Amino acid sequence: MPIVSTQRMDVDAEGLPTHQVLSTDGERIPDTELDHYLANLTPAMLSDFLRDMVVVRRMDAEANALQRQGQLGLWAPLLGQEAAQIGSIRAARNDDFIFPSYREHAVAWARGVKAQDLLSVWRGVTPSGWDPYQVNIACQQIVIGAQALHAVGYALGIKFDGSHQVAFGYFGDGATSQGDVNEAMVFAASYQAPVVFFCQNNQWAISEPVGLQSRTQIADRAHGFGLKVWRVDGNDVLAVYAATKAATEYVRHGLGPVFIEAVTYRMGAHTTADDPTRYRTEEQLDEWRAKDPIDRLRKYLEKMGADLPAMERRAEEAADQLAADLRAAITSMPDPGPEALFENVYAEPHPLIEAQRTGYLEYLATFEGQDA
Repeated sequence: MPIVSTQRMDVDAEGLPTHQVLSTDGERIPDTELDHYLANLTPAMLSDFLRDMVVVRRMDAEANALQRQGQLGLWAPLLGQEAAQIGSIRAARNDDFIFPSYREHAVAWARGVKAQDLLSVWRGVTPSGWDPYQVNIACQQIVIGAQALHAVGYALGIKFDGSHQVAFGYFGDGATSQGDVNEAMVFAASYQAPVVFFCQNNQWAISEPVGLQSRTQIADRAHGFGLKVWRVDGNDVLAVYAATKAATEYVRHGLGPVFIEAVTYRMGAHTTADDPTRYRTEEQLDEWRAKDPIDRLRKYLEKMGADLPAMERRAEEAADQLAADLRAAITSMPDPGPEALFENVYAEPHPLIEAQRTGYLEYLATFEGQDA
């Protein structure tokens, strides 16, 4: 891959460096710590990164449209965060276990979750969407930061089993102000749990800017708990990939938990129930549009002499196919029966659940035959 002669690492006055290996113009920037993890990247792998990001951006656009059309109850957009999600999950091993928040749609898709299964939860036809053990990713967590504790608990199980797996806990900058996340980091550091905390700092906790909830870099919080920290340009898919590779290698060597802060931007609304024009400006969006993760990778591929038109056709064809399959599936999903509410609550039959199920079905039966 072509290398330019200067290295850039942005450093805040009191913070950790922000690793960046692709400039916004697609120039390759050397990074003495991360270059090693990019040495084996092939044009085919870079093409996969492009395809992945194009596909999940299309999935996000389709989901937004479906929600506006009344086919989904709600949606949490990921626009602008494609590199942070794809770069990190493609650096994980298949046997690593992932604990996502409600916005890691790209992570779930890349892990093998079908788009229609992912959207079925937001349509309200299932409480989960997929079997976590088939794809090694838990179902999306709506409670802010709760999945950080789940990730640490799973990581302790990995440690007790003597395995070399890694648990991942994904969350946003706002979640770092939650007790669950801070307790998870304390516990992970105390027991040296093999866990990667992956924070997508998208600059907003709904309408609250990150500078209001944290007067220093988010990564500084984790550093204070004794975690090894990487701070990375979250719109640079190669930097995210390399930092995550470095982090998982550190964890697999038994050196303890790590924290990655991926500095990115939420280009869409917090959810489709949110109006971001009330708290941010068009000038801010223009600034971050210039840092678009997909455009940046395209520019890099063009500069390195790759067959970009062929790669783009491949990506667009995959995106078109996903969109067609998704719409066909989501608009034909049957509504669940009332008994589905009681399924998969426990791994084995439970007398209390069975009693509740029987009582609820008997209650519903009293309405049969009555006029609506």
